[in-house]
Amino acid sequence: MTSPHNARKDEDAKWLTPGVASIGAASFFSDAGHEIATSVMPAFLTSVLGGSAATLGLIEGISDALTGTMKVIGGPLANDPARRRKLATGGYIVTAAATAAFGFATAVWQVGVLRALAWAARGVRSPARDALLGSLARPNTFGRAFGLERAGDNLGAVVGPLLAAVLVAWLGLRPAIWFAFVPGMLAAIAIIVAAREARGPTTGVRRPMRLDVRGLRRAGIGRPLLPVLLFECGNLATTLLILRATDLFTTLGFANAASLAILLYAGHNAVAALIALLGGFWLDRVGPRRVFASGAIAYVLAYGLIAHASIHWGFAVAGFLLAGAGIGLAETAESALIARILPDELRGSGFGVVGGIQAVGNIVGTVVAGALYATVSPAAAFTYAGAWMLLSACTAGVFRARAPSGQNPG
Repeated sequence: MTSPHNARKDEDAKWLTPGVASIGAASFFSDAGHEIATSVMPAFLTSVLGGSAATLGLIEGISDALTGTMKVIGGPLANDPARRRKLATGGYIVTAAATAAFGFATAVWQVGVLRALAWAARGVRSPARDALLGSLARPNTFGRAFGLERAGDNLGAVVGPLLAAVLVAWLGLRPAIWFAFVPGMLAAIAIIVAAREARGPTTGVRRPMRLDVRGLRRAGIGRPLLPVLLFECGNLATTLLILRATDLFTTLGFANAASLAILLYAGHNAVAALIALLGGFWLDRVGPRRVFASGAIAYVLAYGLIAHASIHWGFAVAGFLLAGAGIGLAETAESALIARILPDELRGSGFGVVGGIQAVGNIVGTVVAGALYATVSPAAAFTYAGAWMLLSACTAGVFRARAPSGQNPG
């Protein structure tokens, strides 16, 4: 006779279901696809279409703002199981099509419109995908499930730029962008598989399309959002890290410096993928609080090393890799926390709110850090960001919250 303890261990061992695996595959293929286009877009915009760096910055700024806005809007829409499946599927298809369509653009404004459309679709699909994953995974395996999703996303950010480099050398700029449609559609197919796995009996009752703030507060989401906000204010755009590395290696020549910086970025993403997966296993044992705090502390160390990297180039390498570990741990913990403390009918809204906070925090942190980088020093910029991360780690204790399933989310 099998004991309840052994039965539970057997169930936990089966965490990698077809639905969970499909979500991870969707994140991998989608990120690889749009990273191909993102890697090529600066050269395409400036050398082919005659745009400027300022235009590129404007397009990226508007697109990122749209992503955050659409996460907040898409969250309540994803509370309904039937609607979330359609949003996730449609979002991945639109992202793939709009991203590949960059390659057909003949004017800068067309790239701007297509980028905005692709990033808006990314925003609206994210809460739906995460809520879908929450419905597919068992509560005791949320860490592994969301760790796999984050690992897929970060691994795509390694493969995408490498593919872009090969495709540009082999086919040229426009064909390289068109090729982004292939992994994008593979992502759409994977999410369709996940949506079918999540399909269950329907009650015929449609959940309201509104942000239930009172319900979210009652569920206990309020307090954990403080360390998340503090973390995101220190979570600088990776472009600042790449700029720092490029500046440090300029004595080797600009081309070599840029190449080394890109390799460091790829290493950052590879570490993020590995640590997200391992961190998910750890999270299922100890809860999200320790995992999140460890991610924030990793960033404190990373920014300290990058701030003083002029002493030795090894500081920059270690800093990039530690930052990758930090994002892998923290993002996995944030997603697993929302899945643990919120019931299914509120998860879409919860993921949407967290997505909005991430967008606002990233903009605030990166804008101030960028100004400090330009007007004071790189060390000041990364010290500023490290202070936010330290505050986040110190407040991570409020990640303890009551779970609807009766478990302690840690």
